[in-house]
Amino acid sequence: MRNAILLHGLPGKKEYYNPDLPSASNSHWFPWLQKQLLMKEIKTDTPEVFRAFEMNWDSWVKEVEQFEITESTTLVGHSMGGGFWVRYLTEHPEIYIDKLILVAPWVNINHEEDTTFFDFEVDSSLIERIKEMIIFASDNDGYEVQASVRFLHDKFPNVSFKLFHEYGHFTQRNIPTNTFPELLEVIL
Repeated sequence: MRNAILLHGLPGKKEYYNPDLPSASNSHWFPWLQKQLLMKEIKTDTPEVFRAFEMNWDSWVKEVEQFEITESTTLVGHSMGGGFWVRYLTEHPEIYIDKLILVAPWVNINHEEDTTFFDFEVDSSLIERIKEMIIFASDNDGYEVQASVRFLHDKFPNVSFKLFHEYGHFTQRNIPTNTFPELLEVIL
């Protein structure tokens, strides 16, 4: 059975505790995409990392390991969620998947944040365990994300690369309809 796991990025502490904002797994295009995939008979989970703003690696691992990852799984990571999947797959060479889709991935290559979350060496051979890898990037995203995208593109030069014009960080500010048909299309 095909399944997908959609992993959110790093919320700020104020955003996390703001009662007027949805949780990270329920913001932006996540609910729309999950519903579209469910209607296509693809079991789709959107993990919610507890206190995600703390950037605690073990909390992120604990959350995603509640879900089955098989050779029929599509993993989608937005921002830090994309960086998480790169590290997670690097550290788990026994895992083979169908697709890895990184949307505005962030891997903190310039060490802007004081964290050990991204203290790892990317395994460039992990691409051999993925049937298809796709990176989504925008020409007007922040410097750190653009640097991460270039870094990952250099590590994995043969992956599919989709550059969007003025999609920013692929959030509600840049995609006001909260739909993401381009992402749905590559998953299907």
